[in-house]
Amino acid sequence: MNYPWHLYSMAILYIAAGIMHFIKPKMYLRILPRYLPHPRLLVVASGIVEIVLGIGICIPVFKDFFIYGIIGMLTVFLLVHFYMLSGEKASAGIPKWILVLRIPLQFLLAFWAYSYLKD
Repeated sequence: MNYPWHLYSMAILYIAAGIMHFIKPKMYLRILPRYLPHPRLLVVASGIVEIVLGIGICIPVFKDFFIYGIIGMLTVFLLVHFYMLSGEKASAGIPKWILVLRIPLQFLLAFWAYSYLKD
């Protein structure tokens, strides 16, 4: 496992984000679109997925598979980011300019992950 330090930084980012789903589940429940079923299950599942993806990108034989998983997850999470722009309650008190900046950030994170394919 001789990857660049920044790939490990990405792994830590997703593992930490996944752990936060268990430390602060109410925060994630507040931003989940109301029309999605089983919100608690979705928060737990998305936390597990983030942790598994973060660990998975550090395993050489599976790295590319998990990179695609990260890109897919970020694409799905766009749903939440657009939902948060739909109204004051959905925004969870986060200023609109931050919510708008989070959308291109998703694409930057996806590009960051993509840059490690076949590395």
